[in-house]
Amino acid sequence: MKILIKNGIVLDPEQDIEKKLDILIENGKITKIAEKINLKPNNLIINAKSYIVSPGLIDIHTHLREPGNEEEETIASGTIAAAAGGITSVFCMPNTQPPIDDQTSVEFVMLKAKSEGVVNVFPVGAITKNRQGEELTEIGELKKAGVVAISDDGEPISNSKIMRRALEYARMFDLTVISHCEDKLLTKGGVINEGRVSTLLGLRGMPKEAEEIMVMRDIILASLTLGKLHITHVSTKNSINFIRHAKQNGLQITCDVTPHHFTLSEDEIEKQPYNTNLKMNPPLRTHEDVKALIEAIKDDTVDCIASDHAPHTVEEKNKEFDLAPFGIIGLETLLPLSITYLYHKEKLPLKNIIKKLATNPARIFKLKDKGSLKIGYDADITIFDPYKEFVVKSFSSKSSNSPFIGWKLKGKVKYTICKGNIVFKDKNN
Repeated sequence: MKILIKNGIVLDPEQDIEKKLDILIENGKITKIAEKINLKPNNLIINAKSYIVSPGLIDIHTHLREPGNEEEETIASGTIAAAAGGITSVFCMPNTQPPIDDQTSVEFVMLKAKSEGVVNVFPVGAITKNRQGEELTEIGELKKAGVVAISDDGEPISNSKIMRRALEYARMFDLTVISHCEDKLLTKGGVINEGRVSTLLGLRGMPKEAEEIMVMRDIILASLTLGKLHITHVSTKNSINFIRHAKQNGLQITCDVTPHHFTLSEDEIEKQPYNTNLKMNPPLRTHEDVKALIEAIKDDTVDCIASDHAPHTVEEKNKEFDLAPFGIIGLETLLPLSITYLYHKEKLPLKNIIKKLATNPARIFKLKDKGSLKIGYDADITIFDPYKEFVVKSFSSKSSNSPFIGWKLKGKVKYTICKGNIVFKDKNN
């Protein structure tokens, strides 16, 4: 069946398009874009009047938990949650049990995604075996198996020599190294940002410098090796300044930030000191850091916005703040938080937001036929209403560890189309 999307505002940063157009989908591909396309009634017609029609969103930082922690999330449930959030592609981070550190584990994820997933799943391979930071994985074999990047996410590479070699080998195979920047000797035992709020609540702090030291080190190593470095979930003003300076000097460095880091500060923990859904790594920082992240999004120092979707069960999170695990879910709030805070509050053009949610991720990680609505590309399309207000109540994810429950947000996903299949439709359509 052909699908015709009519009357929507087509927004594609890659082609510099932002106008009312129709889009025709045939056999999972975009085959025509024009001001008026007519189609026989026996085909499916979506009336997208007053909606934005954009390239399918790409989340480059998702924890699907399978294999190993299927009680928190599975590839099936995680991809359903992604579809509900307007996301057509997710990067599956390697901190599973066992980790994605060899060809077999990559193949497992890809087969599961093919049989049970409703959106595209791109595995990220581990940098080191068992994510222990000691011995490099077979990076060439991982690339051959289908990984789009390498990372020991959650476990920073503390050994600078290993990180150097990772950047060198990744460059040989045209892969990007995604770096979780944290000096764990400085953050050991810490649960929130080190500062006024940690002192007030008597909680052990995680100093900003733990992130910034590693950001600076990785930038220096990227300069040495000319490897492609992507710094994930940047959370501090100084980290952003280091990255901005490195980019100005022509280094191949990219970065992402999360919605929770540009919408929340450590002050929220002071208001809700027992809410473990405010515990994440990196921790929520200060107002000054939040402001710096927003400015960096505006001036394009920040390339991507990613969810860092980290599901945990109610039982895991229902503990003392010190004992609860780090992380929150984010697939279903990625777009609405970006629309509410960046478009409505900060007046950032929608085109710039979609660039960071779809266009840039596809470009940086060289995803074929993704991130744009070009003719011949995969029909991965997100249709959303940027003005529709709703209250965050429930989730398609298996987990519900979100600090945004009860929040009023704007930016309602109406349809998510992946490879020409409607994988999500708002029940109020």
